[in-house]
Amino acid sequence: MSKIGIAAALAAAALALAACGSSGSTDTSGGGGASTEAKTLTLWHFEGATSAMGVAWADAIKQFEASHPNVKVKVEEKGFEQIQKTAPMVLGSDQAPDIMLYNKGNATAGLVAKQGLLTDLSEQAAKRGWDKLLTPSQQTTARYDDLGIMGSGKWFGVPNYAEYVMVYYNKDAFEKQGVKVPTTLDEFTAAMDKFVKAGTTPISVGGAEYPAQQIMYQLALSKAQRPWVDAFQLYKGKVDFHGPEWTYGATTFADWVKKGYIGKDSAGIKAEDMGVAFMSGKYPIMISGSWWYGRVNTEVKDFKWGTFLWPGNQLSAGSSGNMWVVPEKSKNKDLAYDFIDVTMSKDIQNKLGNAGGVPIAADPAAITDEKSKELIENFNKLSAQDGLAFYPDWPAPGYYDVMVAGVQELINGSKPPAKVLDELAEPYNENLADIGG
Repeated sequence: MSKIGIAAALAAAALALAACGSSGSTDTSGGGGASTEAKTLTLWHFEGATSAMGVAWADAIKQFEASHPNVKVKVEEKGFEQIQKTAPMVLGSDQAPDIMLYNKGNATAGLVAKQGLLTDLSEQAAKRGWDKLLTPSQQTTARYDDLGIMGSGKWFGVPNYAEYVMVYYNKDAFEKQGVKVPTTLDEFTAAMDKFVKAGTTPISVGGAEYPAQQIMYQLALSKAQRPWVDAFQLYKGKVDFHGPEWTYGATTFADWVKKGYIGKDSAGIKAEDMGVAFMSGKYPIMISGSWWYGRVNTEVKDFKWGTFLWPGNQLSAGSSGNMWVVPEKSKNKDLAYDFIDVTMSKDIQNKLGNAGGVPIAADPAAITDEKSKELIENFNKLSAQDGLAFYPDWPAPGYYDVMVAGVQELINGSKPPAKVLDELAEPYNENLADIGG
């Protein structure tokens, strides 16, 4: 996932590859804008303008252009799904951007790194101190070995924020139903039963994209320990897709649909529509990532809201955030490195934190927004208990689409959980065999 950590798909400009390349030749100025030749740094990302990352990066672009007076940053906003599906093709073409935000994990960054489509950033990470700013656990998603497996090897990306999945809730709706913030999964399901009895579907779900699979993964994680995560994500052991973890995740997810916690029409709903529905007050609960936090904080006006960690879990989907990667065919690599430096600066990190993001190198004293402090404190709690379990679509190439199809089948009731788990196991085991596992 993480992606995704992951992000809402944006209404993007039409993908015209011929217009996506950067202008100018490879920058040899060594950064800092020393060359007098006018250049364009082409940057792709999929974060909304009102998200914490969008707010911070807009400021980073202004700072970068001020320190590089001969350079213009050309931002091309793409949808998360758009980049997910077209990145290998674009990265292998002459239309590759100079720098791009990309999903982390074996199935995405690991795959294109293995294919030679990303620049090795190891030397820059040491030279510019990125290896000191990122903790060892945060470096897991930045580094990939020759097989494209995360956690070791060369640096192929630099995350400048972190993320995790949590529960957003409408405080007014909870109060109306006499529901308190749950601390166990049993209390959580009891709360949702109250909403169902009142005629309300509790959870806003996007089954057509990443959100639904993350709910199923959270349920599986409620029965899991760290060795299970390491086996599934890092190939450090055998994964039984009919073991207690995945079995509980799939069967309970299907049960939540039957009980009315998840709408039967949610299989066709995209992440953006899920978020808008929650922010409009239509649903009292949304289970998704911290990437929504800044936007919810900005756009919700008609009710009080809050968040809480998934009740009772030691583990939660989450990781360092999506990464800046520099395509091997980037025409302005030194400028791309300089831009990453700006996004890692204290000033931009503090802005990201106060805008509702989870910075990795901010000054804690500089985070003054109370809601943002709570967001960061919950992330720190997860990190301290070794609770970040990455995302379910990461382990194998193409796994994202497999996961989406699987949860859609559970929502539609077109296949039983055991059959869906067979479908999840097949491509995973095929990839494991391909890499000699």
